[in-house]
Amino acid sequence: MNILVCLDDTDNLESRGTGELASLLAEQVEGQGWGISSFITRHQLLVHPDIPYTSHNSAMCFRVALNDGCPLDRLINHASRFLERESAPGSDPGLCVANAASLTDLQPVLAFGRSAKREVLSKSAAFALARQTGIHLSEHGGNGQGVIGALAGVGLRLWGNDGRLRGKLELGPSGEIRTVASLQRHPLVDAVQGVDGTTPAAAEKVLLGQKIKTVLLGGKSVLLLEKSFESAAPWQTCSRQQLRNY
Repeated sequence: MNILVCLDDTDNLESRGTGELASLLAEQVEGQGWGISSFITRHQLLVHPDIPYTSHNSAMCFRVALNDGCPLDRLINHASRFLERESAPGSDPGLCVANAASLTDLQPVLAFGRSAKREVLSKSAAFALARQTGIHLSEHGGNGQGVIGALAGVGLRLWGNDGRLRGKLELGPSGEIRTVASLQRHPLVDAVQGVDGTTPAAAEKVLLGQKIKTVLLGGKSVLLLEKSFESAAPWQTCSRQQLRNY
């Protein structure tokens, strides 16, 4: 069974970030022998004065290939206790757990995720959609406002065209030149493409920048490249500014 787990609003300005907690929870799921966790995606939601957030208003989501012998309720109970224990004082943590295969209609969930990037949504709307679709949604401290982002993060991960993967790729030092083929061999890179949608040839050269990340496109971990002005390489990895678009 493939499920999605999403956390939101678990931190304060002095605490560990939500991404770190998501990573720790994913490790615990594997440590218990319940299943195999995938990469974590960060989904940027609307920044607005009416939305309380710590620094960026982003949700963190990961997929778990859950073993047949592990009931879904066991993972949900563990994740709930984890949030109540590990979330920072003053935070408003929310948890969303969804079995994509059991969703008969994905569109309302996808629409909720995309809406959360451009408008202020309510807890009542989030809970109503969770009841309608059979998705688990729960609050675990504070005012529970994080349920909105948690459900939105699941919708965006299901959509497959939003978010950056947590952590940076170790491909080599900044300024080094690599071929597209060598970058595609990294285990966390499913595809390499230009920001304009073009697919560079395997032998083409790429200038490595700093803090290289992949983004979620077409449900895959994609390393995006932009045109380079260096004569030694026609491509370069995307800048941090460019990656903020995802």
